[in-house]
Amino acid sequence: MDYSELRGRIRARYRTQALFAEALGISECALSQKLNGHTEWTAGEIRKCCELLEIPEKDLPLYFFFCLEC
Repeated sequence: MDYSELRGRIRARYRTQALFAEALGISECALSQKLNGHTEWTAGEIRKCCELLEIPEKDLPLYFFFCLEC
């Protein structure tokens, strides 16, 4: 999974993954594992990411899901 768009949004809004992880309520290590595809996001984590990063629902696939038609 390519989380480059999500990583960019995190940098733009929180400057560091550590600050974002703290806001999200998970460890920096846990966030890193998710962004590297080693562990999966829960629905609650995705929902909170969208709130914290101000990601509109219509843009959710851009940040969290593969585009099967691409």
